[in-house]
Amino acid sequence: MTVKKFDGSLECSLAVYKAPGLVEQIHYSKRFPLSNIKMQYVALLSFFVAVAIAAPLTPVENAGDAAVTETIMTTTTPIPIVRQEMTVENGIHKNSFETGHGIVVEESGSQKQVGMLPEESGAISSGSYSYTNPDGSVITVTWVADENGFKASGDHLPTPPPMPEYVIKMLADIEAARLEAATDAPATETAPSL
Repeated sequence: MTVKKFDGSLECSLAVYKAPGLVEQIHYSKRFPLSNIKMQYVALLSFFVAVAIAAPLTPVENAGDAAVTETIMTTTTPIPIVRQEMTVENGIHKNSFETGHGIVVEESGSQKQVGMLPEESGAISSGSYSYTNPDGSVITVTWVADENGFKASGDHLPTPPPMPEYVIKMLADIEAARLEAATDAPATETAPSL
């Protein structure tokens, strides 16, 4: 990239040439009047972005510790299912299985009426799954999915810190004010007299 100053204007030009043998070449040149200094900064910034985009994405050879490599485990050996049970009866389902390398999954659920209309029903489910971590520890997650959403629990999952006292007091005050407003409201509304 070159930037040249001419009489009353600024010329920026960018040339990107790929490796020999590739046809792709980019050459761009533009003159900007010096009267608009903000525009010059925008133009310069856009040229730097163009140079960054044109940079190769392949890792540099002999980069040492700076190169990041990722190891992906693949297996061609099928993992057997050593146990599987599935039942569906009267709207209640149960499913469980265990694999040859220690994954255990259990789930059960049913339909539940959540509203007044028949179409306002939904499925509620609960279950657990466990597997062996690479460090040898067994990870177990127990979960519930119902009208209140999905909730998972496990010893390895983070837990929120305890709620501060001032928040507990504030929530209690809000609830008390709500109850007081509900008891102070008249039971029936009367029409205004004319």
